Amino acid sequence: MVRRAVIARGDVDRTRVFLGRFEGLASGGAILRRQQVRAADDPLTVKRIAAFIVQGKIKNSAALLRRAARERDEQASETLSSVVDSVARLEASLPGAAMIDQIRGYEGEAAALYFSAMDSMVVVNDAALRFERRSRRPPKNAFNALLSFGYALLLNDCIAALQTTSLDPWVGFLHVERPGRPSLALDLMEEFRAFSVDRMVLALVNRRQIDGNDFEVAATGGVTLTDEARRTFIEEYQGRKGRQITHPLLEQAIPAGLLPYVQARLLSRTIRGELDEYPPFAFR
Repeated sequence: MVRRAVIARGDVDRTRVFLGRFEGLASGGAILRRQQVRAADDPLTVKRIAAFIVQGKIKNSAALLRRAARERDEQASETLSSVVDSVARLEASLPGAAMIDQIRGYEGEAAALYFSAMDSMVVVNDAALRFERRSRRPPKNAFNALLSFGYALLLNDCIAALQTTSLDPWVGFLHVERPGRPSLALDLMEEFRAFSVDRMVLALVNRRQIDGNDFEVAATGGVTLTDEARRTFIEEYQGRKGRQITHPLLEQAIPAGLLPYVQARLLSRTIRGELDEYPPFAFR
């Protein structure tokens, strides 16, 4: 698995457009992909897997907020703690959801609450790096440009992990299928957004490794990173992928960059019926 994970490399340009990927020859996996399609056509299975995906996303968003609350002043800490309580209530509601649209609604509400507290985690006094609201396609300010670039890198990693596991990145559970949309890769990356990207973006900004001069504004109003800022970002992203973490389920130290592969394997075992439920990754 590690050998193929290293081969499956991709790149995105400064506007976060995916450029391409070089990877080895895919082999087998037809039975698993048929099982995946059947699972994606079964409303109960879709709801069950989607609920665990959203649970992982909410848990990791809350963990990041909770960490920041411990490090900020009293006012910011109260704001962050209040949001943690609110998203925890949404997580508790997931098992009672009767339909997949309810789960998507809880996910959207949790994301809105989480981003409403994002600026409380920014400690630098730089107006160019403040966060007001999420904007994309194109990002309208520097902070959103950092998030979008990081999510594009993460999505590419998730596509590679799913293909390595012989799952079809375009057949998802939480995300509705649309032409050209890698729905399952978008599903998989949900549990890693806060852990792999948001946490890193906040570190780059709060440590002043990237500042307001590291961005360019296009005629359309879209904001992108300069070449130098992209290099800084990618070096940090790749460096963090090499750090060892202990997987909470496996209780084994692995490089953080292998997390999407481990979770893709666990998802494939769930689809095969070898696991009763999909166990999302949750950091503490």
